[in-house]
Amino acid sequence: MTTAVGELEHRDDSEVYRELRAAERSMSQELLRDPVTLARGLDPTFKMRPHLKVISQALLGVVEGYYDRLLIFTPPQVGKSTTVAEWFPFWWLCLFPMDKVAVTSYGDDLALRRGSTIRGYVEDYGDEYDLHMQPGSGAKQDWLLRSGGGVRSVSVGKGLTGFDVNLLIVDDPHKDRADAESESSRRHLHDWYSSTALKRLQPDRNAVVGIQTRWHPDDFAGRRLEEEGRLEDGGRWKVVHLPAHADPKFGPDPLGRAPGEPLPHPKIPTRNKAKLRAWWADMKATSIVRDWHSLCQGDPQPAAGALVSEELMRLIRDTKTVVDPQKIAVSVDPSGGGRDVAGVVGGFLGDDSRVWITHDKSAPMSSAEWSTAAALLAYETNASVIYVEWNFGRDMCVLAIQTSWEMLQREGVIPKNVLMPAIQPVRAKQGKLLRAEPIAQQMVQDKVRFRGVFVDMEREWTTWQSTDPDSPGRIDASCVLVYGLIPEANQGAIVHPPLPQAPQPGQAGRSSPASSAAAAYGRRIGN
Repeated sequence: MTTAVGELEHRDDSEVYRELRAAERSMSQELLRDPVTLARGLDPTFKMRPHLKVISQALLGVVEGYYDRLLIFTPPQVGKSTTVAEWFPFWWLCLFPMDKVAVTSYGDDLALRRGSTIRGYVEDYGDEYDLHMQPGSGAKQDWLLRSGGGVRSVSVGKGLTGFDVNLLIVDDPHKDRADAESESSRRHLHDWYSSTALKRLQPDRNAVVGIQTRWHPDDFAGRRLEEEGRLEDGGRWKVVHLPAHADPKFGPDPLGRAPGEPLPHPKIPTRNKAKLRAWWADMKATSIVRDWHSLCQGDPQPAAGALVSEELMRLIRDTKTVVDPQKIAVSVDPSGGGRDVAGVVGGFLGDDSRVWITHDKSAPMSSAEWSTAAALLAYETNASVIYVEWNFGRDMCVLAIQTSWEMLQREGVIPKNVLMPAIQPVRAKQGKLLRAEPIAQQMVQDKVRFRGVFVDMEREWTTWQSTDPDSPGRIDASCVLVYGLIPEANQGAIVHPPLPQAPQPGQAGRSSPASSAAAAYGRRIGN
């Protein structure tokens, strides 16, 4: 030890300095493993979250040449733009200092903020990576490095004339829903991408990365996937889809989440699952059906051609009318298997001759799970009957529910002296359209109301197309419920019924005062 200290005391200062600089550079190079590692190492305020690591690995795949087109879908405000439109371009320039990066967005102001942030990274950390601003390069919109690389920040639709592009970032290309739903705005965006943006890409190295919340089936991402396809289907685009709630309909979850599990958030500790669930639950409760499924779930659906309108769904919500339940029921559509949504819906026939839908417990579930959910819902609501669809798996449904009821009694969840409700099959018309149209007409005639907001069920009703081969479990279960409680609804289908914006008056019976017990039940199921 004495010898080592003595040797150190006699070493030249310049030699020690060179070794320290070498260590610093080694550490700096270690940070270049991927964009998030770089951000985390340089910025102590950057919050690392699992979904950002997934995004960072996808960006690494671009640099390593596994694909040259990448789309990233997440809900708003989860750190995607900071990672992809700010740290990623800086990381790219650290690796390829002679490259040109174009950062585009729906407006000049947003694009300029991205470009200004990247420039700030160069000024603050560039020395470690031999990145230096070119003298006189003072414009926020268009700046260059001494090495020849640089950044141009413009809104989509603006020119990139005279600017070669190696990396094109398309960050939130649609300003809002109105912009995304404007056919002329979408056409302008698609024409700009084809005629201007792509024509500036260079042959030696080029990549396009798009990040957005989804707005419309034909938005920027929708058109790209329609025209060029997904990588796994033999197309060109790698897609990272991170919905607010994991949903198996989108395929394997990139984070390995179970169905319904929440997405992490930069401002909520990842381990605080209760707070994450509460955050996304509040987001869902305060969003209209279409916004939740497009922006937060990344699943925009066309509204044209749906059986009912969004306005009608909104207007048949009713938590205030006092009504006396005459018959309480649970309905089941067993399209489960662990992947498809199994429909489990509760409601009652009121003394006003309306069907009131009160509960939606539908989810991707196995037969053991949906039968348990149906049994529990029947017990909790004091249902007198459980309706099952005759057309599909009637005997299996009956056996599964009986088994689950007995299991819940053995476990003490349901008292042994409580009799299981009757299980009755409902023979609905064959075919989704013939089955659903009469129920849509019952809604139009104000014979069906919702005792609350059922975001997922409403989304199915307002987006499902008659040509869609998928099986919407909530629609099927709600149809079975209405058919069971008012069998006359099953007498015939209406071909292409009109879609009024409000329930038609005078079609249902008048409400009568409810008993105190029924009123209490109504208040409980309305929550």
